[in-house]
Amino acid sequence: SSSLAVGMLTASAAPTLTQIQAQIFDPGCVSCHTDVGRTPSGGTNLKPGSSFAALVNVASSGKPGALRVIPSNPNDSYLVQKLEGAAGIVGGRMPRNGPPFLTDAQVTMIRDWIAAGAPNS
Repeated sequence: SSSLAVGMLTASAAPTLTQIQAQIFDPGCVSCHTDVGRTPSGGTNLKPGSSFAALVNVASSGKPGALRVIPSNPNDSYLVQKLEGAAGIVGGRMPRNGPPFLTDAQVTMIRDWIAAGAPNS
């Protein structure tokens, strides 16, 4: 059926963590969120090989009760809230010292990865 094909296409079109690492985390986040030569900001280490373990199903160090990434739930994932500057976040919108903010396409890429279950891919 065509609905199955559409569903398969959507799943296969979801961005991978490897793509997000290369296109967003490395250029825009790792300058502050790394353990190389410093303590990572917010205790969140986003360098390659560490970002999945720092994000998925991990409690926020800044907002009690919040999880950084909730697989399949981008709206309640604190990472998305911090990137979008949602009401109720603790501290400032991210990235603080990088480009003014991520583009809508970059935020959508992270949302789509989380919506697809936030796989370690």
